Amino acid sequence: MTNQILSLGSGAYFIFLGVLLFSRGMDFFSTWVATPNLALEGNPIAKWMGWRCGILFNIVFCGSIAVWPLPAIMVSAMSLLVAARNFQSAWMMRSMGEATYSLFIHERLMAAHPALFVFCIAAQSFLTGIVGFGIMYVTDERSIAFAIGAGIASYAFAVLFFSVLSIWRLRRA
Repeated sequence: MTNQILSLGSGAYFIFLGVLLFSRGMDFFSTWVATPNLALEGNPIAKWMGWRCGILFNIVFCGSIAVWPLPAIMVSAMSLLVAARNFQSAWMMRSMGEATYSLFIHERLMAAHPALFVFCIAAQSFLTGIVGFGIMYVTDERSIAFAIGAGIASYAFAVLFFSVLSIWRLRRA
């Protein structure tokens, strides 16, 4: 079942749709808890789309990708990891407020050497990516485990990309 296209409306389609809607919903919910005004959103496309357009886009995206099990699992794994990372700092973002938290992070980044920040983010991403690529390497490319590994590896890349993009924008400003 994992290496085939599912028919719209089948039982398996609705299972994957439910998993996708839950995982993308958790990503959205964790983002809302952390930054209700999207002031701290790291993805410039998501920030530009805003909540309404982003929700609509993700519903259509989930409905479309649910027919393809392996990418659906990959996107779900990545979304849940992003949500977990959001929740890690959401309490501080909410308690400080978006503007104060942004200023706090900006001050910390300006006080640190940019190479140290990039090294730490790269190390975090590399170590996480090793887990994802390791799972991908030892499993069949049509398996659920492979898709989970790809989700972990994609998450690692996204953390690296959006973190470096963020510091680049801050240092440029």
